[in-house]
Amino acid sequence: MDRQPPTGASRPTRTTAQDVTAPVVRRPRRAVAGTLAAAVLGAAALAGCSSGGTASKVASSAAAAVESGVSAAASAAASAAASVAGGLSSAASSAVASAASSAAAVASSAVASVKGGLDAKGDITAGTVTIASDGKAEATLTVTNHGQQSNRYVIQVNFTDDSGNVLDATAVTVPDVAAGQSAQATARSNRDLSGSVKVVVANAVRY
Repeated sequence: MDRQPPTGASRPTRTTAQDVTAPVVRRPRRAVAGTLAAAVLGAAALAGCSSGGTASKVASSAAAAVESGVSAAASAAASAAASVAGGLSSAASSAVASAASSAAAVASSAVASVKGGLDAKGDITAGTVTIASDGKAEATLTVTNHGQQSNRYVIQVNFTDDSGNVLDATAVTVPDVAAGQSAQATARSNRDLSGSVKVVVANAVRY
């Protein structure tokens, strides 16, 4: 006689830790914050390690850190914006806004790192913003040395929209300007900007 399996019996169902049919949720990468933190720390380290040098060396090192750090921040922001889908456009806008804010902080740090520098915001005037062929915003800065001796300058420039929101920021260094003389320099954004863009001289020192 053939043996039949007992009726009503069933094999126990084994529950796995993860349903393999469940959709995978991809989280946006957060590369911007790490890049910007490194830029800020780099600028601070340059300022701290140059206590035995001259003010000009401090400013030059700080300006170099700003150009590198802000450029990296802008690149990270652009990558974040390009990597998100249309449904996540708000996330892209948030990433760009965060990058702009951090870029302004790095530029401000460069100005603050000039030990013994004198406030020179009144020596700087900015022209109208134009958009270059590569998409970067540019503005001409005119520096007039109202001091009694030759001075160098470090200038924080913010690019803003009509509402005053910071879109990007950079630091501009200007070499020796003789007493009573003027010189010009160009402030250039780190990433592509469009629409109505304003330029604001946020801070400046001479040394």
